[in-house]
Amino acid sequence: MTGFAALVLAGSRGGPDPVAAYGEASHKALIRLGGETLLARVVGALRAAGAGCIAVISSHPDVRAEIARLGCEALDEASGPSLSVRVGADALGAPLLVTTADHALLRPEWIDQFRADMPAGADVAVLVAARATVEAAAPGTKRTWLRLADGDWSGCNLFYLATPRALAVLDLWRRVEAERKRPWRMARILGPGMLLRYLFRRLTLRAAATRLGDLAGVNAAVVESPYGLASVDVDKPADLDLVRQIAGS
Repeated sequence: MTGFAALVLAGSRGGPDPVAAYGEASHKALIRLGGETLLARVVGALRAAGAGCIAVISSHPDVRAEIARLGCEALDEASGPSLSVRVGADALGAPLLVTTADHALLRPEWIDQFRADMPAGADVAVLVAARATVEAAAPGTKRTWLRLADGDWSGCNLFYLATPRALAVLDLWRRVEAERKRPWRMARILGPGMLLRYLFRRLTLRAAATRLGDLAGVNAAVVESPYGLASVDVDKPADLDLVRQIAGS
């Protein structure tokens, strides 16, 4: 497949990071696994999958030094993930693959499969894995599950902005992100019908993607990954223990 641009999110949430402290690093992206930083592992996987231009979002000085060492472009983080992705999209354009610096086990074949399985005509796609697939690959792992009519699903921290129209999704994401602690306002944005279908487990994964795409005015798609480990990132100390066990370090 042809080369592509990639964006890695390595921002800070503000305040002490318990995962970074547990990993004895100044920033989570700089935790070492198998002799490399988490950021270096992600960048290596992206390059092996064919990424030509790779930019990393971070304003942390130590992360900036690692970005320079890896030969990537550094971009300043914005106030929230959606705006940070917008910074990256404005700099790199579309198509653009987006992932995170804590995607410690990322493999090039996961990226290859994701891009190959993207439906024709999709403006934006997100990679997910079914609960059975995840638990078969990582028994006992605790993920955040999206509980839907067609099963439980976990996000895989891989997103593909295939066309410039995908930027409309970022605007919707920003609005929902801003109201995440006020569900009544989220209902106003997403529509009460969608939320009720979700609460009563009558909403399927693809119906949810279609609805969100309609709200943003784009063709949105979900792609199911056959790789259960694709859903494992490092959000908490237990996740770091798990990836160290899997990676053998």
